[in-house]
Amino acid sequence: MSDQNDKPQDDDQPDVQNGALNGDQPDEPNDTQNGAPQDGKTGSAPDAPDLAALSQEGVLTQPEGARAGFVALIGEPNAGKSTLLNRMVGAKVSIVTHKVQTTRARIRGVAIEGASQIVFIDTPGLFRPRRRLDRAMVAAAWTGASDADVVVLMVEAHRGLSEGVQAILDGLVERAPNRPVALAINKIDRVKSEALLALTEKLNAAYPFTKTFMISAERGHGVDHLRQWLAQEVPEGPWLYPEDQIADLPMRMIASEITREKLTLRLHQELPYQLTVETESWEERKDGTVRIDQLIYVIRDGHKGIVLGNKGETIKAVSQASRAELTEFLGRTVHLFLQVKVRPNWLEDRERFSEMGLDFNDGD
Repeated sequence: MSDQNDKPQDDDQPDVQNGALNGDQPDEPNDTQNGAPQDGKTGSAPDAPDLAALSQEGVLTQPEGARAGFVALIGEPNAGKSTLLNRMVGAKVSIVTHKVQTTRARIRGVAIEGASQIVFIDTPGLFRPRRRLDRAMVAAAWTGASDADVVVLMVEAHRGLSEGVQAILDGLVERAPNRPVALAINKIDRVKSEALLALTEKLNAAYPFTKTFMISAERGHGVDHLRQWLAQEVPEGPWLYPEDQIADLPMRMIASEITREKLTLRLHQELPYQLTVETESWEERKDGTVRIDQLIYVIRDGHKGIVLGNKGETIKAVSQASRAELTEFLGRTVHLFLQVKVRPNWLEDRERFSEMGLDFNDGD
């Protein structure tokens, strides 16, 4: 089955008939319509800058007594890792939805606490994998834990010591030996204090945690205390990133993740685990605006109709929401164009894994 695509949908256009509803057109043999800007210019648009290039100075300043290190956030899917990362960094660098398994790749967010620079690694949730993508996500999470200076295991207060949490504790013994591991019991507002104390005792009996914290990542309760402790746990050494850099992630990937978040929120239970978004081109314009072209890959024709929605309403709403967040994040006007392509085997496509920051071979 060949790829199918729709004309790009830009939410700046007043009439959706100019967007993704004019019918499917087969790909050209060289697929040039997807490789070049759609405004008549030829050639590929320049790649998106990374966040280091967007920092104001881009110079590493080293405070006296500097510390720097990596902290891996691990836990079951939907434990609140991305919410905690964003709270720690003070900005949104990882997408957050109510869906499990939203985070697919390891995302690094950078926080400053006193003289310490803490590089948080938001890992995919740890669960029992079934597909290649699942296996690659779990492998990425364990690699993040193995490579980190400190590990923070997040456990949902109302779920407690589940079978999944026990499996993670067993894995920590093998995969992260001789590393300080902190326990962060999250969503503490959902249970009574007596239950929290009992859960704390139960979890610490199951694993020798270095420190235990009770937090609400969403509300911010206990987060400052955790960050201050981590600042003292990371090793002494020079900072790794400029002071004003908040993430170590290409801007094109952040842009893709923002659009994927809007799709996940909009589509609810219909589709989110069987689609992916890629930023195909990024054009810096002379007027200071930026044009971003993105592809949404789905595996079935029927899925494409769901993404487009009745008269293009869904794709237009997603485009508007994504463009608004990208504009705020970049601090300048963004022109966002979305296309939907059917690619039945994208879940087995090595290139798609690379775009998501995952190792295709980890899925074997």
